[in-house]
Parts: sequence; C-alpha cells; structure tokens
Amino acid sequence: MKSKGTVYLVGAGPGDAGLLTLRGAELLRSAEVVISDVLVNPELLRLAPAAAEIIARGNHKRDGGLTQEQLTELMLTRAREGKTVVRLKGGDPFIFGRGGEEAEQLAAEKIPFEVVPGVSSVVAAANYAGIPLTHREHCSSFTVFTGHSDPADAPTALRYEQIAKIPGTKVVLMGMDNLADWTKSLIAHGMAAETPVAVVHRGTTGRQKSVAGTLGTIAKLAEKEKLSPPAIIIVGEVVKLRGKLNWFEQRPLFGRRIVVTRRPEQAGSFAGRLAELGADVLEVPTIKLTHPTERDAIIDCLLELNSYDWFVFTSANGVTAFFDMFFKRFQDLREIGGARIAAVGPATAAKLRELHLQVDLQPEEFTGKKIAEAFKKFQNIDNVKMCLLRAEVANKDLPDALQEEGAIVDDIAIYKTVAETEDRTGAGARLLAEGADWVTFTSSSTVEHFHARFDLPKLVKQFPQLKLASIGPETTKAITALGLKPALEAKEHTTDGLITALLKAGK
Repeated sequence: MKSKGTVYLVGAGPGDAGLLTLRGAELLRSAEVVISDVLVNPELLRLAPAAAEIIARGNHKRDGGLTQEQLTELMLTRAREGKTVVRLKGGDPFIFGRGGEEAEQLAAEKIPFEVVPGVSSVVAAANYAGIPLTHREHCSSFTVFTGHSDPADAPTALRYEQIAKIPGTKVVLMGMDNLADWTKSLIAHGMAAETPVAVVHRGTTGRQKSVAGTLGTIAKLAEKEKLSPPAIIIVGEVVKLRGKLNWFEQRPLFGRRIVVTRRPEQAGSFAGRLAELGADVLEVPTIKLTHPTERDAIIDCLLELNSYDWFVFTSANGVTAFFDMFFKRFQDLREIGGARIAAVGPATAAKLRELHLQVDLQPEEFTGKKIAEAFKKFQNIDNVKMCLLRAEVANKDLPDALQEEGAIVDDIAIYKTVAETEDRTGAGARLLAEGADWVTFTSSSTVEHFHARFDLPKLVKQFPQLKLASIGPETTKAITALGLKPALEAKEHTTDGLITALLKAGK
C-alpha cells in the first residue's frame, strides 16, 4: 500500500508575488499537486513543475469557486494517493484563512503536514497604503477582527461594545459587505464618528486602490468609489499619515495594466522591473521555443566550427539553443574554435558572457543594414565566413546586408518559435475579460503569435484604451502589417529602452 503523501499549508501572501516566503517558493517548486485559493496571485503557479496538477479554483463565492468542503476533500484525496500537496492560501493560513480547520482534518486523518506562515494583508496592505499600524505619536497597539462574523455563533460573535473601547488601531478583514453596519455599531458604542478610516482594495497589487474617510463617511465613500472585496479597513489616527507615507501608489506606472508577451524565461526581469515601477503586470507569453524543422544545417555547422571567422547571435534564445546542442556533442568549450563573436543586443551579449565568452562586436543599432555597417567599420568582411545563428523564421535583411558587403553567410535556423496557447495562470483570460492599458511587444514573432491567439485589431477595438508598445523597427513592421500603429517605439531597442518609453508616455 502506498504511503500517505504530505500536505503543506502555505501562506501565499497578500497579492504581491514578491512577498511569498523562500520556504513557500521551495515547496511550490517540488509540488505534485497545487490547490490554490482564488485570491492567490496566479503568477505564483509558474513556480510549480510543469507536470504538477494545478487546481486553481479557490473558495471565493463571487468567483464560482469550490466550497471549503470540496477543497478539503481534494486535499485529503491527493494526500491519500501519496502525492506531495501544496495548499496555497492567501495571506497567512492561520489568520482568517481556515487553515486551522484544514490542519485539524489532516491531523485526524494522520496525514503528515506542515504549516508555512505567509505575510498577512493585515500588515502588508496597510504598509503598501502608507499606513503604519503603530506609531509612537499615535498608538502602541492594534486589534484585528473580521467584519464577517456570524452573530448567532456565540463563541465567535463580535462584541462591538468591547471593541469600541480598545485603544489603538483597528484592522478589519472581510468587512466590506457589512461596512455600513459595523461602522455604525462602533459609533453607537462610543467611538467618534470623526475617527479616521481607510479602505485598501486589492492591497499590494498593481490594482490597489485606497480611499480615506471617517467612521461616519467611509461606507458612502466606498460605495461611491465602487470598492468591493477583497479589501482591508484600517481605523485609527494612523490613517492620517497616509498622505505623507503612501509610497506604493506614487510609483510612476501605478494604476497601469501592462501586458508582457515574452516567454516566462525571458520575461522575469522585464516584468519584475515594470512591477517595481507600480504596474499591474499580466504575463501572457505568446511563443515557446522548439527544435527547427531541419537539423542538417546545424549538424554541418558543428562539424566545421573551425571554418568560421564569425559566429553571429541575434538573441539570447539563439545562444541558449546553440550551446544546448553544442554541449551534447562536445565536452570542452574550446571546441568552438577561434572565431570572433558578435552579439545583437545587450541581453544576447550578457547570455554569452555567462559562458565566459568574449563578445568582439556588439552593434548599437539592430536593423540589418546598421549591423552590416558595424561589421564593415570593424573590418573588411569581403570573403569573411559568418555563421548566423537565429530563429527559423526571421527577416532576411541581415544576411542580405552582410552578403552585399561580400561576406559568406551560413544562415542557420537554430530554433523555431511556435505559438504558446497554455494559460496556466489565467492571465490570458483576464486580458480578454478586463483589457489592459498597454501590450508590449519585443519581437515581430510575439506580435504575430499574439495576433493569432487574440486577434489584435479586434482586441484594440474592444478596449479603446489599449495601446501598443514596440521594442524596435522590425517589431513595428509586424504591428503595421495588421493595420495598426504602435503608440510608442523604443529609441533603444531593448527592454530597458521600452521601459524608458513607457515612463515618458505616462507623464
């Protein structure tokens, strides 16, 4: 009989994926089954192995999710099958997350479990709204309670007459549905109607929205601003500090939803930088890499490495694909021979330097003619043999420009881009349902594959606020071929250049 698996009750934090603990990330990477609540940032699911079973339907009634009983039964069933189960819960499992109940069930079934604390929205959402829960000039304590209690349940029913008398800050979770009721109760039991109050909606995410008022006005203000769960409510004098300390909502790209279409392996730093600048980032990869259709040219290339004067890489993908094949045949990097190396773009150059390879030429501009001119300035390339390693479907401008200068060019397809259709995190579905402010494109292939999946002109028509951002001329050509025009094109044809352009556009 197969032994029982282990269940890990992991706190996923309040929304910002960066607030997941190291232990939580470690467990996600080794999970066989992930059962995720609906309020968990779906980008965290990318940490799970590709083969892991993902159950990301949560227990939030507004989203038609599974019931608590169904989720618990799934967790127990998978554990009985001997699986390693990560039960991913918003915030901290033991703070209004029903983690205690789930742990009791596991203990009753004698299933091994571990509880991994998470950063609670109690402190995190307040922090991101610029509200310290304690402050030497205002208070030295804070109280947390839920606005979602059952008055008929005597052991857990709230005693507002007692809560109203407790000094310090009060933090209310799950209090939006009954906001008008419990604020009136606090006033009725002695709290001043002028007591400062703030509501923080979707705290720590790019969709955060915070509104400040008083106990007497906050219910109407929240209704006017159309605030809904999830949100926390903070009551107390510390709310007055929000005007000075609201650092998160002051970020230059705050409030803008930006779609990143790069592959997850490449998107990390780009998406992370956008998030640091306050953007609500949707990672919707549109391409994935696979082996080229024909591999004879690659085999021939590997057999005659010493015949080349130059290896020319046009992308980091090309570097990865080439050396994956190279090391399957050779054990020693010196087998690459004595050819010089050219890298188009800083990311490509950085990838080569990871292998401790010297980049001899890095053109400043990335069009075919400009790259050929950079070679010509470096040396006379007449009769110089070049190995151009790039995608299977690529613009012919570069090899044509090099050949016009007299070079002998072997244009070798080292990888092929194909459409990515999987929507593991649900980002694609959210884009179709809610739209975005910007869609960023970093290559012509991302444009083509994005269009094939989403019908770009139709998407732009459906969401009039949607603007397109291009990394450079070749990408712009692909956009204009669809009858569209990018709202911006990066002057420096890199992701840093794209970010710079987005920041200028936001001013």
